[in-house]
Amino acid sequence: MDAVFPHLQIPLILAITQPGVGMAAEATSWQKEQVSRAYVHALATQGGYTVSDWNVDKDGVDVTLRSRGLMVDIQLKCTQNPRTIRSGYSFDLDVETYDKLRDPERSAPGHLALLIVPPDIGRWVIHQQDSIVLACHGYWSSLYGMGHAPGGSTTAIHLPEHQELTVKAMGTMFEAARRMTNSTGLGLS
Repeated sequence: MDAVFPHLQIPLILAITQPGVGMAAEATSWQKEQVSRAYVHALATQGGYTVSDWNVDKDGVDVTLRSRGLMVDIQLKCTQNPRTIRSGYSFDLDVETYDKLRDPERSAPGHLALLIVPPDIGRWVIHQQDSIVLACHGYWSSLYGMGHAPGGSTTAIHLPEHQELTVKAMGTMFEAARRMTNSTGLGLS
């Protein structure tokens, strides 16, 4: 685990694999999407939030979290090869999706979540005697109200290392949603 996530302070977990399982392989986009959804569902469940999955990514949104009338939209991305930069990660998001998520006319703030999984797909899920561990970690960035992309077909999104995608982070997203609805006069209090 230290070789995969050297910055995390987690206890060593013994993972037992079967021969032939755990071979390094590039995951398909649907496998990355599904593990990202599983990660968000697990966190939302722990936080007491409901999750809506969208079958069509028309508005740049893969999942919407709900809590007491507030909504938070999230675009999910997943990588086996994260691009690290000073104090975090960088992900090239297509400008069309970026523009949808940053749109100030949105009724829910738009976020990008980047899930980082081990290079070896066989290590994404670790089975233990009394639990299953998702061996991945995520980061997020709020795009709501951001400026125009500087040009090109993609724009680099900075996902700070301190903005881990956790249950607490989801609470922070809902606080932003509350401020947004109050400032636009939608009247949630």
